[in-house]
Amino acid sequence: MKILFIQDTLINAGAEKSLLQILPFFSKEIDFKVVYLYPRHDLRKEYLSAGIPLEFLDLEGKYDFWKGYFRLKKLVEKEQPDLLVSSLLRSNLLCRLLSRFSGIPLIGTFVNDSYSEHRLAAKKGTQLWKFKFFWSLDRMTAGIPKLYISNSRYIAESHVRTLGVPLSKSIVVYRGRAVPMQVWESRQGDVFRFISYGRLLQVKGFGELIEAFGKVNEKYPKSSLVIYGEGNQRSELEKLIEQLGLKDKVSLPGVISNVTEKLFDADCFVFPSWYEGFSGALVEAMMSGIPIIASDIPMNLEAVKADQSALVYPVKDVGVLAAKMMEAIAEPDKMKKLGQLAREEATQSFEISKIAQEYEKVLKDFFDCN
Repeated sequence: MKILFIQDTLINAGAEKSLLQILPFFSKEIDFKVVYLYPRHDLRKEYLSAGIPLEFLDLEGKYDFWKGYFRLKKLVEKEQPDLLVSSLLRSNLLCRLLSRFSGIPLIGTFVNDSYSEHRLAAKKGTQLWKFKFFWSLDRMTAGIPKLYISNSRYIAESHVRTLGVPLSKSIVVYRGRAVPMQVWESRQGDVFRFISYGRLLQVKGFGELIEAFGKVNEKYPKSSLVIYGEGNQRSELEKLIEQLGLKDKVSLPGVISNVTEKLFDADCFVFPSWYEGFSGALVEAMMSGIPIIASDIPMNLEAVKADQSALVYPVKDVGVLAAKMMEAIAEPDKMKKLGQLAREEATQSFEISKIAQEYEKVLKDFFDCN
């Protein structure tokens, strides 16, 4: 079976990192290539180092659909794949069109809650109309893929409402990660170190995290917060840090290649997103064994359990988040136990080779039945 995996870019984000981790575990029965459309090459070296063949279509701007369609069509004619698998909106739209006219079966993927109320509320003016336009295109063409692989149950259920895709057409395969050899250990230092990472976007909740940390730091002045990542909200977050007088306590170092290693140098991982797919970052934190505080969005609650493997708070609630962060400082024994249970759960449920086997089985079963 020959498969082309098509995605927008090789940006250092959840869907792209997950494919990078899954594909090396596929059996030799699967002949695959990853195709990406636009010039973001963040993970290119990592893909090539993992032995994953790549094809870059070198599209311009944000869309360039006309050129994209013909370049992808030419590549498909050369490669003669048995199956296409697409991820993210622009790739989805191109692949649906190509599948319709070529007859090559297409599997779509649901990797985040694309049309959540939180995301809709964040759009204003022209952005809102553009958002609704592409939503309508997505919905009109959502029936073309023969199957969808969703990274969470909630995401699959959400797309029944937002795109009209029947639940029976979706199969859930969670995101997986490798189990690190190192295990997080608590340490009794002078400074209590909170850590988080992700793209610096409003919907990632870092604004609320910084505000909550400001309250925590008033009571526990020997505390710090570091948020790794890059994005268009950097300037706003920097202004917030300055306004709250936290320049010496909160840092934004940007993107680093070894961010998961930083988990072992911190005391608590905080994950404040408004919405997500099934987060690879959250799974990475669980795998490390570090104590976790997470927002109560449904996708997170498919990974962690409140007061069993993590502390959980109502999304966007700065006051409760601050209280949970103070609890993490005040009750180290409880937090250590939560981290240990989270690691056990992640190791059993989300270990990358198991997830890769599940993913490959979905592809093979689909191919055998079509």
